[in-house]
Amino acid sequence: MSALPFPLAEAPDRATEERGRKLFAGPVDFLKGVVAMDGLPPADRPEVCFAGRSNVGKSSLINALTGRKGLARASNTPGRTQEINYFTLGESHYLVDLPGYGYAEAPVKVVEKWQRLLKAYLAGRQTLRRAFVLIDARHGIKTVDDEILGLLDGAAVTFQVVLTKADKIKASECDKVLAQVRQRLAKHPAAFPEIVLTSSEKGDGIGTLRAIIADIA
Repeated sequence: MSALPFPLAEAPDRATEERGRKLFAGPVDFLKGVVAMDGLPPADRPEVCFAGRSNVGKSSLINALTGRKGLARASNTPGRTQEINYFTLGESHYLVDLPGYGYAEAPVKVVEKWQRLLKAYLAGRQTLRRAFVLIDARHGIKTVDDEILGLLDGAAVTFQVVLTKADKIKASECDKVLAQVRQRLAKHPAAFPEIVLTSSEKGDGIGTLRAIIADIA
């Protein structure tokens, strides 16, 4: 029997898991919010970014990874955060929180400005090693996600899908969503060939994702 395309990432071995734990147990601090390319911090270390449509659970995931409940601000108002937020992971990595996309309430000019900044960031940040695209495990990849996946393809930025809120669905429903996600990812050359299944509430997949980030250099 042939292996499934885009399998779920396996749990790391103890040594790799410990590297991830140590990275996120160390100093993690908010550095700055960026609204234009000239405000980016020096490109002096590898960085990973997190992208996802509004209310996908991005802030909750970042807080779960870092073990700091208030580090990334969750908002009940879609599209409120319109900055690229930089966090430092010790002195070795940047963790970058991109504004949520797919919101309907933000003014058109605000959306256009954000799209221009996103395109410039993805195309011009040489130290960006991987984008983690968050997809709600209850819904799979939606049309609104297609634009950013296409942007990542065009910018030749490797992206990895992280399914969030896995605790909210049954195993049989999860299998259906995984099948849909795998089918959609097959069209994207920049897609990393593993999916991470997470629950910020239960802690599922958090150690795996920490280890993946720790190994990105």
